Amino acid sequence: MVIVTMWSRENDRLVTQTQKHLRGASRWCEVLSEVIQTNRLSKMFRCLIKDFEARPSVTHLLEHPFIKQVQGKDVALRQQLAALIQEQQEVGCRTKTKHERINTRKTLIIERCPNDDLVNLEFLDEETIISHLQKRYDELQVYTYVGDILIALNPFQNLNIYSPQFSKLYHGLKRADNPPHIFATADAAYQGMVTFCKDQCIIISGESGAGKTESAHLIVQHLTFLGKANNRTLREKILQVNPLVEAFGNACTAINDNSSRFGKYLEMKFTPTGAVIGAKISEYLLEKSRVIKQAMGEKNFHIFYYIYAGLYHQDKLKTYRLPNKTPPRYIDSLHCKVMQDIVSSKLYKEQFDAIQECFRNIGFTEEEVNSVYRILSAILNMGNIEFAAITSQHQTDKSEVPNSEALDNAASLLSIGPEELQEALTSQCVVTRGETIIRTNTVDKAVDVRDAMSKALYGRLFSWIVNRINTLLQPDMNICAAESGMNVGILDIFGFENFKKNSFEQLCINIANEQIQFYFNQHIFALEQIEYQSEGVDASLVEYEDNRPILDMFLQKPMGLLSLLDEESRFPQATDQTLVDKFDDNLRCKYFWLPKRVELCFGIQHYAGKVMYNVNGFLEKNRDTLPADIVVVLRTSENKLLQRLFSSPLTKTGNLATSRVRVTAASRSLPPQLSSGRTKSPKYLLKVDTMEMMRHPEETTNMRRQTVASYFRYSLMDLLSKMVVGQPHFVRCIKPNDDRQALCFCKERVMVQLRYTGILETVNIRRQGYSHRILFEEFVNRYYYLAFRAHQMPETSKENAVAILQRAKLEDWVLGKTKVFLRYYHVEQLNLFLREVMARVVVIQAYTKGWLGARRYRKEKEKRNRGAIIIQSAWRGYVARQNLKQVKKEREEAAVRIQSAYRGHRVRRDHGPQGPRCQPEAGGKTTKEEHTRSNSPKSEETYTDHLHGENVGPDSRDRQVKDFKRDKGRAEDSVTKPCRETARLRDMQCKQGPVMKLQQRTPRRRGQQPKLLNSPEDSLYYNQLNRTLDYQGSKRKPRKLGQIKVLDGEDEYYKLLSTVESIPEEDYAAAPSPALSSGPLVSQS
Repeated sequence: MVIVTMWSRENDRLVTQTQKHLRGASRWCEVLSEVIQTNRLSKMFRCLIKDFEARPSVTHLLEHPFIKQVQGKDVALRQQLAALIQEQQEVGCRTKTKHERINTRKTLIIERCPNDDLVNLEFLDEETIISHLQKRYDELQVYTYVGDILIALNPFQNLNIYSPQFSKLYHGLKRADNPPHIFATADAAYQGMVTFCKDQCIIISGESGAGKTESAHLIVQHLTFLGKANNRTLREKILQVNPLVEAFGNACTAINDNSSRFGKYLEMKFTPTGAVIGAKISEYLLEKSRVIKQAMGEKNFHIFYYIYAGLYHQDKLKTYRLPNKTPPRYIDSLHCKVMQDIVSSKLYKEQFDAIQECFRNIGFTEEEVNSVYRILSAILNMGNIEFAAITSQHQTDKSEVPNSEALDNAASLLSIGPEELQEALTSQCVVTRGETIIRTNTVDKAVDVRDAMSKALYGRLFSWIVNRINTLLQPDMNICAAESGMNVGILDIFGFENFKKNSFEQLCINIANEQIQFYFNQHIFALEQIEYQSEGVDASLVEYEDNRPILDMFLQKPMGLLSLLDEESRFPQATDQTLVDKFDDNLRCKYFWLPKRVELCFGIQHYAGKVMYNVNGFLEKNRDTLPADIVVVLRTSENKLLQRLFSSPLTKTGNLATSRVRVTAASRSLPPQLSSGRTKSPKYLLKVDTMEMMRHPEETTNMRRQTVASYFRYSLMDLLSKMVVGQPHFVRCIKPNDDRQALCFCKERVMVQLRYTGILETVNIRRQGYSHRILFEEFVNRYYYLAFRAHQMPETSKENAVAILQRAKLEDWVLGKTKVFLRYYHVEQLNLFLREVMARVVVIQAYTKGWLGARRYRKEKEKRNRGAIIIQSAWRGYVARQNLKQVKKEREEAAVRIQSAYRGHRVRRDHGPQGPRCQPEAGGKTTKEEHTRSNSPKSEETYTDHLHGENVGPDSRDRQVKDFKRDKGRAEDSVTKPCRETARLRDMQCKQGPVMKLQQRTPRRRGQQPKLLNSPEDSLYYNQLNRTLDYQGSKRKPRKLGQIKVLDGEDEYYKLLSTVESIPEEDYAAAPSPALSSGPLVSQS
């Protein structure tokens, strides 16, 4: 039935279909085909219908001929079923039924190819590599390995290979288990960081438009997946950092719609256990000149178009003083309709909404975001300020602002005065030999000052945004100390560029790429071959193209290209032509030349090819002059963010310092040379200007200050210092064509990129060389678990290293003098073995810790139970003692009340007025009356007379009288409260005369009607008796089985009442009253 059910589900509606429509019908046996063709299975397959009333019974199914042939073949059918299940699991999700997928253990299986690694190719030359890459590219396999290096071809389309399912595949597995992927590189860096406790670095290089930025996005995405931060908000913040920074730092160029115009090094910070806890961004060499001017066919930074479109759709252009018909000059273009794109394009508006969401999620406040928008709007308005020359009697080169609308808009957005801003743009103060000279600016000079101010505003704003992101994403020191954390750095830098017209920006970009290529060569070729020679390892040397001479030509001092550029920039009279002449006179190498019949140009033979540079504007761009008057005016702004931007110093890399500078009143106040009239003395002006210079030396326009070339040099040094700390992982991005078309593979274009990146040489050295070189001590300490017991600490010797390698069953390794030389795949295998061993250790530790925890819990539980019992017993004893004290206290109080009442009665009786005594009725006395009479003075006299009547001596008689009084006193103390009340009533009756007489009550017989209260005396008596009995009855406790009742005060009272025998009521008058015993009553207290 199992086979039939599975088979019938796989082929739905089997009965109604013909054999030619069924899946795999050609492989069925003849009996099954005949059964299906004759429709003999119709009754049997009715068992699969949902209506249970229409289903056949099990007996009918077992009698079917198709089922009868299964009898006696259970073992064979189980084996066939197991083989079928294994086959389906191996095929995975690629095998589908007509309606659904077959669910197997693996939700996603990707078929890998043995040629995923170029090192495994049998024949190795350029043509073979190109054809192999083209074949894979046509199959949308855009990633290929070269050993441990990843080649990524830009597909120019979206691929569905970056979902969370793929992220799960590339998590802790061997590189060869899955096809090449960018996630595999990220996983290799992550596993290396966790395993070796060492920082990692992923270097993404390639031409502009090769896909470096998108590759960096994917690496960050996978690292956040691997890190699995407990704080989900932190993961979202890190993922949104790149879009926000790229909106301010990326732009559209002639060859790339999203080209990085700055260098970005993102450091993701992890705990020693591998959880992501923060991130930090380092930015280098922002192309600020793009703010004021763009080449033909290019655009400004993305953020200007995003904010313009967003404010337009929100009807807030008037709020930010932006025109709604004509675009500002900084974003206007003669070759495209900017306003039409801003109004009609949904992309800009969507990106603006995304940027706002990024600001909000990362943690920027509304005030900060509003300040950013105001500064960006002010920059756009600054571009619309125009100058005109005016002629006066003494000055012929003075400039002014004929239309002050744009000036007023910019000043309002910057929260400064328009007059101060205009004065700073059209004039400047120069201090020379103790004298202050105010010079007016020409129109061209005023335009340069305006553009310099716009560039400074944007550059410092960009640096502040990066610093603010770093502050919001810095790791919590309570979670992990700074020295114990580890980093994975991702370098996304501008790619190599070669335009029709290349300027100073392209020169800096290409020099940076030269430095990255040199680092690649050093790590892959030079350092490895030096290790071979020093360790005595016999390995063939691989020749490669070393670009160190080119870097020396650029960076060496004092005759390098950048040093010559800085030297020429210090001369006020220097021109671009003098700069070219200086290059020609001092750069004597084969990598530099001057083209013939072309002015103001020079050529450089880069590692990626020849590039021609236009020198026009080199000196001015290198100086990056920002007048001090502009800085001082901007410090007077009421905008707190703007104050901070121009009150913080710049670092050696040209970025805004992270430390906050205190903005004092002196630094915010407008200096006298910019005040109206400018009537202050030159001495005072010199003093103020000198203070400003000392406060912020980097913010002046002095020629001796830092230039862009010096900033660039320090930036390269800082970038390399971060890269060399970690273990590098390389991703080489290749652009398959220049037209940005999908599935278009240009062999010539790809060949050029493979040549200058040294892919062929990389394949050779990865095939023949040993990329991992580990000291014996470090190797044994790291992998001794594979060959020795955990509690053993073997010596860090060569023999133990060999034992570990043999136990791991590795081949093609070499031992040097002090190091183990391993191929690129050996370390990965060792790490997998080590991870398996550690996993088993973790399981044992988990069980042991669980057992210890359970035992500790049981002990703690027993201890708590014992403590609870002790506490309960102590509490119960305390409660019992308190109850006993309360009972004793209540009894003592009752005894005292009884004694005081009786003594009071005695005193009143003995000393009160003597009235006529009541005469009892004939016929007997009650027990209480007899007892009272026996205790009266008359009874004493009778007793005394009795003694006198006997023959007793006087001493003996006195002694007997004393004993009688003592016994009488004891009896008096033991009388209960109801007796006293009865005596009091009797006394009152005696005083009133013989009107009221006490009746002797006789007990009622069984069945007799209750006696009615017919006198006030009966009412008083029963009321007092009921109150006494209710009070004493509430204090009485039940008697246990077998316990002998001890008489207490209440029982004594009843005993006194029961001394009279029960006699008929009619005979009571003739019955004599028994005498009460005068002995003492014993009461139980």
